[in-house]
Amino acid sequence: MITKENILAIAKKTILSESEAIIKLIDFLDDHFVATAEIIFQAKGRLIVTGIGKSAIIAQKIVATMNSTGTPSMFLHASEAIHGDLGMVQPGDVVICISKSGNSPEIKVLVPILKRFGNTLIGMTGNITSFLAKGSDYVLNTTVDMEACPINLAPTNSTTAQLVMGDALAVCLMEMRDFKSDDFAKYHPGGALGKKLLLRVKDMLENSLKPMVSADASIKQAIFEISEKRLGVTAVVEDNKVIGIITDGDIRRMLNERDTFSDLTAKDIMTKNPKVIKSTDMVVDALNILEDFSITQLIVVDGDDYKGVLHLHDILKEGIV
Repeated sequence: MITKENILAIAKKTILSESEAIIKLIDFLDDHFVATAEIIFQAKGRLIVTGIGKSAIIAQKIVATMNSTGTPSMFLHASEAIHGDLGMVQPGDVVICISKSGNSPEIKVLVPILKRFGNTLIGMTGNITSFLAKGSDYVLNTTVDMEACPINLAPTNSTTAQLVMGDALAVCLMEMRDFKSDDFAKYHPGGALGKKLLLRVKDMLENSLKPMVSADASIKQAIFEISEKRLGVTAVVEDNKVIGIITDGDIRRMLNERDTFSDLTAKDIMTKNPKVIKSTDMVVDALNILEDFSITQLIVVDGDDYKGVLHLHDILKEGIV
């Protein structure tokens, strides 16, 4: 009977087995890996990544990673390649062919054809004496001693090794291209990640209210402004320059300390030197400021020009967190 302890032991054994397979890849990194990175970097065409079975799935992930990090890539299924899809391979393209055994029937048909095309062929295989390895210009060795699978059949360690080798190559190419976060943002405009990389404070102020009172405004006027604009804060402004802020917390503390406030003005209870951010700054930077100082609003200014208020709730609504 399988117990909770058995399940955890199996899971730990699997993870340990795969981690050991990954560590051994370090010893397989050689001049072939360096040449592969340099050839892909200098290529006039695209990177074509092909494979069969589980290796094809790994090939698709490598293509996705390469495309998102600045290396134009396409996936070619090895079995479809020999039935017409080879037309996508153009002069100047570099081809990576992934196969654990390197001896599958599709690979044996595909390799000679690719060689006739004249494209540089890189074999990623766990068998360096295989048909694929012998037919490739360069070989990325992803040999594993055994699979994590208890019957040593289901691709586990081998596919993990392929994936990690692909990641290592992608990261090297990122460094070679001096690929920065701004470059990454161009390829990831959607979702939370895109917003983190692209959304600026000014993009969130277009429809927002702009609460403000003068320095000599009454407390009643300040309370009315905070309530009407519903941002929990108002800026205190002189000549459109922010000299302080009043939050709903400031109002509550004042009411706790005083029985009357008819003799007070906004300047008397405002907080001087509030935290501010420029409208051209990234929203994710604004979020970091809010978190660092445990506050919920930021005054937005450009120079001395008051632009509005950015509220934590608005950032959360955008799904950045």
